[in-house]
Amino acid sequence: MPLASTAAPVTAPFSTQRPPPRPPELRPSVPDGAAKPEPVSGAPALANSGGSTAPPTQSSCLSILAAIPGNRVNAAAPAAGDTDSACRISEPVRVGALAVTGSGGAVTVSFEPPPLLSCAMARTLADWLDRSVQPLVRGHFDRDLAALRVGGGHECRRRNRASAGPISEHATGQALDIFAFKLGSGGNASEVVVEKPGGLAQNRFLDAVRQSACGAFMTTLGPGSDAAHANHLHVDIQERRSRASRFCQ
Repeated sequence: MPLASTAAPVTAPFSTQRPPPRPPELRPSVPDGAAKPEPVSGAPALANSGGSTAPPTQSSCLSILAAIPGNRVNAAAPAAGDTDSACRISEPVRVGALAVTGSGGAVTVSFEPPPLLSCAMARTLADWLDRSVQPLVRGHFDRDLAALRVGGGHECRRRNRASAGPISEHATGQALDIFAFKLGSGGNASEVVVEKPGGLAQNRFLDAVRQSACGAFMTTLGPGSDAAHANHLHVDIQERRSRASRFCQ
């Protein structure tokens, strides 16, 4: 009787083989009711970070801001005469005031004058004022932030008011220029002017505010960056090449 062959089976060339499937005991468990992963085809999709969420819808963004006591944020119409498609603003709002956490409860921070912004920009401003600027005001001056003197909300123009070049972030309501921070009230009131801070304490405060803005916004520009930003702090949320990138000067 012929003996059974003991020769190893012929396998395909290494370059065409796929790795063996993962043993069942090493596969990640999926909770009951959870969606099963789709088979991978082609390049892998980017994983969605647990801390990131989709941009708020038009109704949710404004409703979130309007629900906070002390906020004065209202839906607004785009500026009359802005017909350029590059200057369209997504969910325009007029920001009269935003509430922050004060030493004795909520504090209302007024905007002078109230700018026209995208709702997404207003939400970013609200978070930055509450989490960064107000604590810095308390830490440096033992007062509460009372108001911002601002300009350059929504405005259909090119960057730095040039006659040619890229459209400004102001054109889509994604940017704001801050000229001064008003602190306290009554006889305890004072003002920190971005262009001309008064003394070492105000200089240190503005440096700290600027650094915090570099983390909260996509672009932050102020005195020393260029001549166009010598007298104010420009902040905007216009996405750059990467969501993780920031431009800070």
